[in-house]
Amino acid sequence: MVPVDGVRPRDLVDTYNAARSGGRRHHALDVMARRGTPVISADDGVVRRISTNALGGRTVYVVDPQQRFVHYYAHLDRYARGLREGQRVRKGDQLGTVGSTGNADRDAPHLHYQLLRYANARMWWAGDPVNPVPYLVLRGNKR
Repeated sequence: MVPVDGVRPRDLVDTYNAARSGGRRHHALDVMARRGTPVISADDGVVRRISTNALGGRTVYVVDPQQRFVHYYAHLDRYARGLREGQRVRKGDQLGTVGSTGNADRDAPHLHYQLLRYANARMWWAGDPVNPVPYLVLRGNKR
C-alpha cells in the first residue's frame, strides 16, 4: 500500500535512483503531499524504532512479521497519537503525518519512504535498499 493516505500508485514519481550529493543515489521514494496528510503503514508489522535525527527528522521503522523487510518513514511532521516501539501495526494504520523535519526542504513537505531487506537481529536496520515502487500496488487508505 502507498504509505500516504489518498495517494494512488500511478501518482508516484520514482525517485529511487535520483542523484544525491557526493555521487550517491537516493535509494528511497519521496512521496509529495500536503503537510499533515496521514502517513500510514505500507504493510503489517511491528514498530521497531521511533526516533529523531538530523537527516530524517522524525522517523519510524517498521519490520514486517516475517522479518523480510524494514520500512523506514522519515521527515514526519508528527507521530500518530499513542504510537510506541513494539506496537503491532496493520496495513493502513496511521504512523504519523507528512512533514519536512530533518534535512527536508521546508517548502516541500513529503514522506521519505525507504524499503530495506532485513539484515539480521543485531543490525536489522542495515539491510540493502530495495526499490519500493513495484511493491506499492494499492492506494494509500487509512484504516
